[in-house]
Amino acid sequence: MRNKELKPIIVFILILLSCVQPIIAQEKTDTTYLFRFVADKDMFYSPWNGNGEQLARLLKCVDENRSAIESGQMYLLVTSYDTDGNAGQPATEVAKVRRNRVKSELIMRGKIKEAHFVTDKSLSEAWTDAMGNKLRNVVVVTLPASVGKVAEIAGTEAAAKVEAYNEEVSGEAERGRIAAEKARIQAGEARMKAEEERIRQEEARIAEEKAEAGRKATEAELTDAEETTSKIQKEPEQYRLALRANLLRWATLTPELGLEWRINSSWGIVANGSWTSWSWNGKDRRYALWEVMPEVRYYIGEKKAGYVGAMFKAGQFNYKLSETGKQGDLIGGGITGGYQLKLNKALSMDFNLGLGYLNADYEKYKVIDGVRVRQGKESKDWWGPVSAGVTLVWTIF
Repeated sequence: MRNKELKPIIVFILILLSCVQPIIAQEKTDTTYLFRFVADKDMFYSPWNGNGEQLARLLKCVDENRSAIESGQMYLLVTSYDTDGNAGQPATEVAKVRRNRVKSELIMRGKIKEAHFVTDKSLSEAWTDAMGNKLRNVVVVTLPASVGKVAEIAGTEAAAKVEAYNEEVSGEAERGRIAAEKARIQAGEARMKAEEERIRQEEARIAEEKAEAGRKATEAELTDAEETTSKIQKEPEQYRLALRANLLRWATLTPELGLEWRINSSWGIVANGSWTSWSWNGKDRRYALWEVMPEVRYYIGEKKAGYVGAMFKAGQFNYKLSETGKQGDLIGGGITGGYQLKLNKALSMDFNLGLGYLNADYEKYKVIDGVRVRQGKESKDWWGPVSAGVTLVWTIF
């Protein structure tokens, strides 16, 4: 019973010190930065609802205080307020992912580390802004974190270092009062440590279990933050192999399938092939062809969605749509350009057009009493569009 009674007192004293110390030591005024999230979503949208401006202000403040942050003299406090859960995650899990999203943005853009944060729990109440408005589904970053919060989350040794820094930057007139207050705090801490030691000896097994649980929770949160950072860093990387179906050719009853191998985020190799064979009117009419079309692409832009490339085309055809049929070979090539519109993780649409040269060598014929009769041979050249596609792309891996 005494253990349960003393622990709230210890926490209360640390919180009280966090409120008193800034007044005594004239600490640098803390500033809060508010990041809003869409209800029941854990994704962080930096351009949305003022998040971009808040992030820019916070990154500027990080740069101004980088030396103190990197030396452990100043911490960033991250807290979630009034978070909604969703169908797949409880509110506590959504809140944790949101805190990690914000920290990952700061780690990537601000060039700081996980060790520079003190991560608070998720609070069920709403955040109250300066106008008295109650805000839900927000993550608040405070820089610098108060001494009390640092002591509560990172420990007394880290809090002492922060406190020493606050003393160093405060005015000379306040140093005497700070020293007296520090002596009083140290005396109180000594009494608390003595009592904590007695409690620890009485409940060694419980304390050990809680310490182990805390260690695992911290490791899990660090892992989540690292995985989130790694995921964000890898987002520009594209698929490696995809299956393609040109819907434009399928609409003309000429099935076309292909594969694309992405060598890296900028270069890709495409191989398309089409085949069809139709006859009607007692086989007096004929529409048949096959084509192969290899292509090399270079993807451009930040998202690597647009591209330019070079393609080659070869094949054979047999058309008889009137009294005279044409059967022969075609060959050519040209330059290509297009854009890939991502639909989801697995599917995207590829819009492309190719311009270049085609040569067709063919024989003309007629069918008389079921026998093909040759009518001569011709060769034609074509400059202009040589390929077009509205292609469904399915990412295999």
